[in-house]
Amino acid sequence: MDMGLQNKVAVITGGSVGIGLAVAKGLAAEGSHVVLVARDAGRLDAARSEVAAGAKVKIATVACDVATAEGCAIAIAAVQKEFGGADILINNAGTGSNETIMEAPDSKWQYYWDLHVMAATRMARGLVPMMKHRGGGVILNNASICASQPLWYEPIYNVTKAALVMLSKTMATEFINDGIRVNAINPGFVLTPDWIKTAKQLTADSGGDWQDYIAQLAKENAPIGRFSSPEEIANFFVFLCSARASYSVGSTYFVDGGMLKTI
Repeated sequence: MDMGLQNKVAVITGGSVGIGLAVAKGLAAEGSHVVLVARDAGRLDAARSEVAAGAKVKIATVACDVATAEGCAIAIAAVQKEFGGADILINNAGTGSNETIMEAPDSKWQYYWDLHVMAATRMARGLVPMMKHRGGGVILNNASICASQPLWYEPIYNVTKAALVMLSKTMATEFINDGIRVNAINPGFVLTPDWIKTAKQLTADSGGDWQDYIAQLAKENAPIGRFSSPEEIANFFVFLCSARASYSVGSTYFVDGGMLKTI
């Protein structure tokens, strides 16, 4: 199926690993040029090589922290310089948390608010005028099933991802008049480096068998009985970026192996 994504410019935050890297590969395979944004320059170099190995497109990397206003400004300026604008924005930067409401300090709440909500806001604020000038575009915000069905050990993640879903809805209402479609995606369990890190933290005091923890978690919560690969989630992102999803506006899509227990 031709997705009509050739020569589009896609900006992907958190683009050096996990879902972000898988989305970058998927879009590049469809002929889109990509801008990978992440904090670690070394991982960005490795990601650039992975994406370049499978596609003949232009690939730019930007090492910055989008949890800060300064980092977002650096990324936006780099997009302007390298490509003159963007057609697609994937707000994917994020990470799990691990705390209780009673023990978490204000600073941790603020950090996750900046990472999950303000980064998406600032990146959109900077790139939407360029998208409008280019005739429209697509913004996808990577939220989580935890936005609707929270996990007990990460209340800050649950709350800020729920806010990101609402941000997506309000962005969609505001930006569609400029030809920019906005949607949110709520993945379930995806076997990313971040999940492996979390599983190791949660099993550190009980022997460290994180693989068994991952397997049991999937068995108990996801009817499909396993974690998704990043590539499975990326396939859905690529579809929503394409004109094949032209009537998808302001929606939140659960890609969770049946994990959501409500309608």
